[in-house]
Amino acid sequence: MRALALILALGLPGVAGAQDSGSTMPADPQGGLLPPVAAPGQWPLFPDPGLPRSGQAPDPVEAPEQVVAGLSDSSVAITTSFDGSDILIYGAVRRETPIPEGSLDVIVTIEAPSQPLTVWQKSRRAGIWVNTDRVEIGAAPSFYAVATTGPLDQILSPDWDNRYRISLPLVMRGFEGAPEVEDSVPFTEALIRLRQQNGHYRLDEGAVTLVEDTLFRTDIRLPANLLEGDYRARIFLLREGQVIDAYSAAIEVRKVGLERWLYVLAFEQPLLYGLMSLAVAVVAGWGASAAFRKMRRA
Repeated sequence: MRALALILALGLPGVAGAQDSGSTMPADPQGGLLPPVAAPGQWPLFPDPGLPRSGQAPDPVEAPEQVVAGLSDSSVAITTSFDGSDILIYGAVRRETPIPEGSLDVIVTIEAPSQPLTVWQKSRRAGIWVNTDRVEIGAAPSFYAVATTGPLDQILSPDWDNRYRISLPLVMRGFEGAPEVEDSVPFTEALIRLRQQNGHYRLDEGAVTLVEDTLFRTDIRLPANLLEGDYRARIFLLREGQVIDAYSAAIEVRKVGLERWLYVLAFEQPLLYGLMSLAVAVVAGWGASAAFRKMRRA
């Protein structure tokens, strides 16, 4: 949604904040074409003329330590009584060699779908507060949680953080066009601060339990006011500040029941939704008035 805008309070006074698909000839000329066959991800290449035809590229070397993980729930149902949900993320480190030297750490993240938004700064003009400067962020998740086995700045090097975008400041995908202000850092800091205050951005250092450099688990709380979408859980295995393996899983968040019906009705049939809301308001007002009259007579 392009029209999404946030008014954020900054630390300064008055700041607010083809693939080509192949096809085959039909077996029956009168039967039409056969369904197209999807092209493979990578076409086999002919070897160099100087190499024997039987030569094959070696298999990619697997990481000596790999993440094997699971989630307690792969889907979250939002109902009228939904007040949040806890996701248990657990797993183990698979290895076929002795445990290497050096400290082992685990980072777990849950990320909501990203949306573009605008961060505004308010300034006082003629005795009133008005929107002045703004920064348009290309994409930022509505919810993002990070759980670690230790202090994030100590277990993750900046180079690997830039590569995987794990920390809160880097989870935003960038700006749309050139920023209209000289310094955009206060705007992004205000966005993070505001969403941390309402529980939508979290950094839980030490929340991941790691047992004997093999087993790990953590619980991440999802707030009640979640947005629908396909959330993504990521698990990173680190040694000496470097990511040695990563695992990703999807979490489906959907409205169900009455919540889903009202949501679809509001967007697909807004006129009917408005008339129904008006009727409910009239009936509720008439009922409250009748109840007060009866109470006065009694």
